[in-house]
Parts: sequence; structure tokens; C-alpha cells
Amino acid sequence: MTAQIERDKYLDMYRTMVRIRGFESNVERLFAEGKIPGFVHLYIGEEAIATGVCAALREDDYITSTHRGHGHCVAKGGRLGEMFAEIYGKRTGYCKGKGGSMHIAAVEKGILGANGIVGGGLTLANGAAFSARYRGTDQVVACFFGDGATNNATFHEGVNLAALWNLPVIFVCENNQYGMSVPQKHHQKIVDVSVRAQAYGIPGVTIDGNDVIKVYETAMEAISRARRGDGPTLMECKTYRHKGHFQGDPDVYRDKEEVRKWITERDPIRRFREFLLRSKISSENDLETIDREVEGEISEAIRFAEESPLPAPEEALEDVYA
Repeated sequence: MTAQIERDKYLDMYRTMVRIRGFESNVERLFAEGKIPGFVHLYIGEEAIATGVCAALREDDYITSTHRGHGHCVAKGGRLGEMFAEIYGKRTGYCKGKGGSMHIAAVEKGILGANGIVGGGLTLANGAAFSARYRGTDQVVACFFGDGATNNATFHEGVNLAALWNLPVIFVCENNQYGMSVPQKHHQKIVDVSVRAQAYGIPGVTIDGNDVIKVYETAMEAISRARRGDGPTLMECKTYRHKGHFQGDPDVYRDKEEVRKWITERDPIRRFREFLLRSKISSENDLETIDREVEGEISEAIRFAEESPLPAPEEALEDVYA
């Protein structure tokens, strides 16, 4: 972590990472209490990626997300109250309670939707990028997906077409090293997903996805390239999810010592906090103030969701287009 970045930017990124962690920790608790229906896939441990990439985007840029998409939505500016309400299935949610955890979309924020289909966001990102170019804007699209998605046809079709047409897309592979319960070495011959960029004639880079400054710097470079019309970049961010694939996953396929090391030695928030203190960018009091403010914001967001009404039965077919 060596970048020279304005102090406010550092603190904004710290606040975003804490907001994501706080949001996810409370989703975990509320799901265990039976208050949240459906499936939940937590992003805890991967906060540096969404934060670093979205900190480099403009407000009018777009993102596409995955089934593990809460962190992307928070980092792109999603309001926590509407997000909790959506997960609760309430009418005040971003999708009026009809999308749930895996389908939060907020088009006014450039959030084109989380996605329950593995690799489903790549071709959607191309469509948004083509639209931006057709309309003559210089907007870009950050497309998040996991390492397992890079085995899907949509990855190869999407990257190939984006490369061929020089579309303004940043393909962000969040390589948490497990496709559901399968270690990467059991489903891919390669070690680094970024080498696949060579097949499509675009830059590919592998970085430490738990280093938010490195993610931010790399994203800035890729976004600048895309915005000036030079086409896509494949960013592979090595990371690790602290929790199982989904809430309720017995997680018997991971070595406990491996999990412990990633959590205790490479946690992205703890690393960034130590960097801020060591570099005298911030004081302990400043960071504790942010922690308390985020805690209060989350409590208010949960209260908003719990006091919001459920959709009426007669609304079930509203906003349905297919």
C-alpha cells in the first residue's frame, strides 16, 4: 500500500469497507434469526475489491454483479435501508421486495443488478457498454464475477466480443479460490485466471484482492484505458470468503487452518486499518468514530426495513415483463 491518495479518499474507502462488513454481519445474524427469507451469499472477506473498484468509478458509470452482490451495491452507493428492505421482501426495497438478496438493482445508481446466474453479468455488461458508446458517452462498466464463472461460455463469449469491439468494460474476477465447494485447482488447469486475457488480445493482471489500494490503483488504470476507447481489461483479484458458499453451508471442504490464516492474517479491513494508523493518515479516534457512525446507520436501516410494509398480494404481477 504505497499510493499517494488524498486523505478523504482513504477514509471514504475505509468507511465503505466497514459499511459492507457491518451490512453483511447483520444479514448473517438476521438470517439466523429467521427474519430473512430465501438464500444468502455473504461477501465478508472480499470487501477490498468492491470498494477499490467502485472508488475508481464515476457516479454515472455502471456495475453488474453476482449472487454475492451486497458488497458491490453498497460500494456503488446503494442505500442500506432500501437494501435491507429488499432482502426482507418489503415493498420499500429497491425491487419492491420481489428480487431479494440475489437480485438487487438500482439503475439510478448505475447498479444494473445482482445476478443469480453464474457468469450472467458478463454479456449484460457488454450491452451496457455498447449502449454507452452508441449514445456517445464515456461511461464505463465494471463487471464482477467469480473464478468459477470463467469456465462458463458467457465468460469467453463476453470477453471475446468486448475485446473485438473495444467495449469500455473492466472484467473483475473475484477469485476466492472456490467454485462453490470445489477448489480452483480441481476445476482449472491454470493458476491465474488473468492469463485467459491473452487469448482475446487484451491486458490481464493478477493482484492481491485484499489490498484495497492495489485494487483501486489497478482499477484506475483499467478504467482510464476503457474510457479513452482502448477496450477492456481483465482484472483478477485474489481473495478469500470468510464464510461458506451460502449461509447454511457446512463448509466441510475447506481446511480449518487455511480459513484461520486468511481471517487472522489477511483480513482486508484489518490490513487497511493498520496501514492508515501506521502511515499516520488517520488516528484511532477517527476510525472509531467512523465505526460508530456506520453502526448507527445500519441500526436505522434495519429499523426502516422491519417497519416497512410487505407488498400486497395484488401487486405480485406488477413490474413483470416476461
